[in-house]
Amino acid sequence: MKIYGYSDAGLPIEKVVPEVLAEVTLCAAPSELRQMAAFLESCASEMERMGSTYSHVHLADRIKQFESSPHFVVAGPESDET
Repeated sequence: MKIYGYSDAGLPIEKVVPEVLAEVTLCAAPSELRQMAAFLESCASEMERMGSTYSHVHLADRIKQFESSPHFVVAGPESDET
């Protein structure tokens, strides 16, 4: 597993590149964590079903409550989405 992130540094989009992160901290309410856990379980099932054709899924696309949150994306282990 690798974790990637983008800094919210106000750079133009063409200057923003993903960086490998050493740590992730979620500041979230218990209800948000439970929704995210269900989302991750759903992604895992979808990834198993789709195999190598699985690309990526955005949390906010599945749970509208997260539309104004930082982007949370699940990508397959061999994905080129990062």
